Amino acid sequence: MMTNTEHPYTLGENVIVRTVTMYYTGRIVRVYPGELVLTDAAWIADTGRWSAALATGKLNEIEPYPGEGRCIVSRAAIVDVSPWLHALPRDVR
Repeated sequence: MMTNTEHPYTLGENVIVRTVTMYYTGRIVRVYPGELVLTDAAWIADTGRWSAALATGKLNEIEPYPGEGRCIVSRAAIVDVSPWLHALPRDVR
């Protein structure tokens, strides 16, 4: 079984996750063989231009998860994970 350190992710890093159907922002807190656990997470309904979103941190539509913003993403659905070099979005837009 894989340990929580045998993966390419950095625990505590802010990221934007692109899956086959959705986008999420959040802070990586745990990694399991089949799941990536985020806190301060938000579902991003519309990123606008991808390169602009990564460069500026501006997103068109944001739906934050309530409370601590905990979200579990299936690693099987992940297309890519990029560092999010901006404050994590926590307001609905």
